[in-house]
Amino acid sequence: MGIGFNMNRINPNQTQVFFEDGRYETLTDAELEVFLSEAALSEHDVINGQDLVN
Repeated sequence: MGIGFNMNRINPNQTQVFFEDGRYETLTDAELEVFLSEAALSEHDVINGQDLVN
């Protein structure tokens, strides 16, 4: 199961992502887009019980 997270926009091109385990990362818009697409793929894998990454 994936780890939960919250997001907070800190300026026009950066967002902080806070994870449930206490970690956080500051991401640019491009990095955030990649992160969210990977998070969606990960969630899809959990829901469908499939391993799409070799």
